Amino acid sequence: MSRTNNMIRSVSWSFIGQGLGILASFVVRIVFIRMLSSTYLGLDGLFSNILTILSLSELGVGTAITYSLYEPLAKKNIKKLKSLMLLFKKVYTIIGIIIFVIGFSLTPFLSFFINDMPNIDGIELIYMLFVTNTAVSYFFSYKRNLILADQNRHIETIYRYSFYIGMNILQIIYLFISKDYFGYLIIQVIMTILSNWALSVKADKMYPFLKEKKVAKLSSKDTKEIIKNTKALMMQKVGNVVVNSTDNVILSKYVGLVEVGLYSNYRLVTYALFMIINQIYTSLTPGIGNFWVDQDESRRLEIFKKSNFFTFWMAYFCSICLMVLFNDFIVIFAGREYLFNIGIVFIIVFNFYFTTMRKVIISFREASGLFYKDRYRTVFEAVCNLVVSIILAKEMGTIGVFIGTAISYFSLSFWLEIYVLYKDGLKAKVTEYYIDYFKKMLLTLVVGGSLFYVLSLMNGSLLVNFVIKCIICLIVPNLIFYLIYHQKMEFNYFKDLIVGIFKRMKRTKKV
Repeated sequence: MSRTNNMIRSVSWSFIGQGLGILASFVVRIVFIRMLSSTYLGLDGLFSNILTILSLSELGVGTAITYSLYEPLAKKNIKKLKSLMLLFKKVYTIIGIIIFVIGFSLTPFLSFFINDMPNIDGIELIYMLFVTNTAVSYFFSYKRNLILADQNRHIETIYRYSFYIGMNILQIIYLFISKDYFGYLIIQVIMTILSNWALSVKADKMYPFLKEKKVAKLSSKDTKEIIKNTKALMMQKVGNVVVNSTDNVILSKYVGLVEVGLYSNYRLVTYALFMIINQIYTSLTPGIGNFWVDQDESRRLEIFKKSNFFTFWMAYFCSICLMVLFNDFIVIFAGREYLFNIGIVFIIVFNFYFTTMRKVIISFREASGLFYKDRYRTVFEAVCNLVVSIILAKEMGTIGVFIGTAISYFSLSFWLEIYVLYKDGLKAKVTEYYIDYFKKMLLTLVVGGSLFYVLSLMNGSLLVNFVIKCIICLIVPNLIFYLIYHQKMEFNYFKDLIVGIFKRMKRTKKV
């Protein structure tokens, strides 16, 4: 199959899997809210963030080794693949052990992270179950990366979401029967182990060489390259985790655990949307890496512009829908007692827009191996985010945490991230991108702000109004987008691509 067909297949399965996974997540959250208190919701969000920070022990080595897999997969160099996978196995086993040790050693200090320690029995055991779930995920998952690098994401997607949905069903049944949070977490640990084991068995069948005992040591040249990339990715990993995964920790420490519970519902929605977008680019990254090897700068720039245009449409459409529908959805989904004020919602959506627009840049950087060029940038962004978020949290409360995240991104990363990609990867002038970016952001603000103001004047039934707003959000932003961009080369490229897919589907049905 062609590279394009592989990408389309991977993206299609990712959409299906992620869609079903999101639906299951929302059902579980509804049951969770009904069966347990908001304090448990806050603990769930806080401990998830702490374990994301602990996952820093991975330090980007997974991405570095995955990048190293592209070339031997393309050239069918089995000897090198065996060496790389053996290294992967050793590193990920060590990482799992490190997370166990460091995670468990933090148990006596949980009160440091929680401003108002809740009166819940066994809070230490709850935390240790979170640590266990994160640590065991590393013991088989190294084989998952080989499947992904070989553009077989559809296989990984089927396994991952089959077990994920199965886990959600078991958790829902268990909560209805027992209303017990401990059993809920134990089910999660068991299903994580089973999911990774099943995919490991599948990988062994797909790549029989993984079971061979005779494996040569990786060459010193390849080892040095991986170490070099890992050092660069280590800094980026630290920066990204601090920027994206400390909001709940700061909220818990300086505002309160209840606020963490409120934010967890908003984060569930934005995270679900972002994961759909992330699935697309995770599916495309191996294809981009393969493409990068055998194309010149002009073709690379063309593909980047097309990808960036598609990313903007997703960021534009999703951000407008979030701004207009967010609080209505939270009321219907969880209740009015779980609402944030509209100022906080606006900043959350603002950060979602930035994060989504970055995704295409990150994917091209990882696929092109430009880890080393901007290795210091994320460290500065992380320090800025942490310092500013803490200061503003003390002064402004909840909204200050999210403003700190926005400031840290715009003060440095926005300018340098794309500059490095254009200068060292695409070999083009970046000024055009900056100008285009601000035009697109202004369009999103104008359309989103106008729709929010007009639709906020509606009276009547909340549920009826929500349905009407959904229909308007589906039509109006996309109609405006079409009127502005329908003559653009990028728009017509995706239009022709979609038409071609439907034509192939029709031919397949006839056959």
